[in-house]
Amino acid sequence: MPTETIKVDVSKPGLKKLSLMNVRLDIQIELLFSCLLRKRVLFHNSADVVSYPMTSDIEKLNIHFRPVMTKVCMMSDTDEAPDLEDFPIHKAEAFKPRWLKLDYDEKNDRWTGEYGWL
Repeated sequence: MPTETIKVDVSKPGLKKLSLMNVRLDIQIELLFSCLLRKRVLFHNSADVVSYPMTSDIEKLNIHFRPVMTKVCMMSDTDEAPDLEDFPIHKAEAFKPRWLKLDYDEKNDRWTGEYGWL
């Protein structure tokens, strides 16, 4: 499966945190197809899901794109977060984002991110 290159912009606190890490940062870019679209950047990657690898010029990043859909359409049909399942798409490259912005919040010790296509 070919990988797509994504432009990654990392904040100064993020670059500092990356330089101190001994392992690669796993990033899962999620696009939910359901009654509406939801975009999320998660800081983990599960080996048991279908995802599409992406590359960047930052060595310590392990980036994957994962399209998903909910098993139910109405969010009110479930009391908890809806179950997700992999969403097979035939031309994944058309949906993969072109850029990713990462920041590290030193005060709360957590990563944040956003992505887009233009």
